[in-house]
Amino acid sequence: MATFKIVFVAVCLIGVSKAGVLLPAARFAAAPVAALAPAVPAVAAVNTNYDPLPQYTYAYNVQDALTGDNKSQQETRDGDVVKGSYSLVEPDGTVRTVIYTADPINGFNAIVQRGPLVHKALVPVAPVAKVFG
Repeated sequence: MATFKIVFVAVCLIGVSKAGVLLPAARFAAAPVAALAPAVPAVAAVNTNYDPLPQYTYAYNVQDALTGDNKSQQETRDGDVVKGSYSLVEPDGTVRTVIYTADPINGFNAIVQRGPLVHKALVPVAPVAKVFG
């Protein structure tokens, strides 16, 4: 046990003597504080392009045979009154049509209708070869 202590102390002394000079670390300081400019009230920009009676009309129709996406929409705005409708084919094959209106007096109102089932043409599928088995 005494031999272990002597070897341990010798290794520690060699390690301390070979450590070299440790220089002090670099010093860091906070950035100088900039003087604040006096607060100036912001001037609100005036929008001169305001239309008191906005009007628009748009419509689109999508019939994508590759993805099966079938939908359409049309909408018209006259001032604060918006009227429109959209329809789509749901995953079960029925057609859903929504007719809506929105105005400042009655708010938003929608009527949802479900139409007849749209049958898709059946395409024969080739059998899949067994990989394992």
